[in-house]
Amino acid sequence: MFNLFISSALAQETATKAQQPNAFMSFIPFVLIFAVFYFLMIRPSKKRLDEEKKMLTALGKGDEVFTKSGIIGTIAGLTDDIVTLEVSDGVKMKMLRGQIGGLSKTIFKKES
Repeated sequence: MFNLFISSALAQETATKAQQPNAFMSFIPFVLIFAVFYFLMIRPSKKRLDEEKKMLTALGKGDEVFTKSGIIGTIAGLTDDIVTLEVSDGVKMKMLRGQIGGLSKTIFKKES
């Protein structure tokens, strides 16, 4: 009878060990969720920001651009932070360089 209690105790001990998941296996869902977020959200937005930064550094005098607020003009002057846009003959506006949305030639190509 004593052997019966020992064998049932050993069976319970092995059953508890079998029920405990591996620590590495519990982190797999978190790794998969992070990978999905990285490839669907973080990576594309980082790529878009890099392209915007590259476009802003490549701006030059005479480029026709549009602003994020929808103003279209030609660059009349540039500094590190400020862009002077000529929106009409003799009408110039100073804007922050970061507010330039892109080259207007790319927008007009999509419409045609």
